[in-house]
Amino acid sequence: MLFYDCSTAPSPRRARMFIAEKGLNIETREISIASGEQLSDAFRAVNPGATIPVLITDEGSVLTENLGIAAYLEARFPEPALMGRTEDEKGKVLMWNAIAEQQCGAPIAETLRNTHPSFKDRAITGPANYAQIPELAQRGTARVGAFFDLLEARLRENDFVSGGAFTLADITTFVFVDFARVIKMRIPDDNTATQAWFDSIRARPSARI
Repeated sequence: MLFYDCSTAPSPRRARMFIAEKGLNIETREISIASGEQLSDAFRAVNPGATIPVLITDEGSVLTENLGIAAYLEARFPEPALMGRTEDEKGKVLMWNAIAEQQCGAPIAETLRNTHPSFKDRAITGPANYAQIPELAQRGTARVGAFFDLLEARLRENDFVSGGAFTLADITTFVFVDFARVIKMRIPDDNTATQAWFDSIRARPSARI
């Protein structure tokens, strides 16, 4: 297998943490988003969508989405289970993973890419250029704030995001909550359950690579 990574971006960090939690040692190539390497002809020959992460499987498939990468690795290396064991657990993991993507990751990206000078005409990832719409930032920060409230309520009743065990949903949520710093948003002081959960995930070896 071959893994295309970018050490500064949240999406590849999610895959990197999943790989580490599985205890796998996969050949890795670093792609610099800061220098626009994802838009190069060489990388677009690998992934025409010009996004990272990418996992090239031993079968030769090119997996360009975190959920696809996780599903492949979970099926091939089932232990430790990171996507649930029972039908109920599997459903909850994917549900909360989607909630974190849609209600935290997406509005962070919406805010950052529509305001930061580095993303001028690059408001959406991929090969096409899109102009920034600064007005979207206000909506994005409001959505992140609402997600923090939702997450706190969830973690007051559960040790982990999808229930009683560490899963892909925790990886996704942790990475996005951590990345919220780029839009100057942090876990609110009163969200003590979230902070305790965040500290426990941050202490895992996979969070430090």
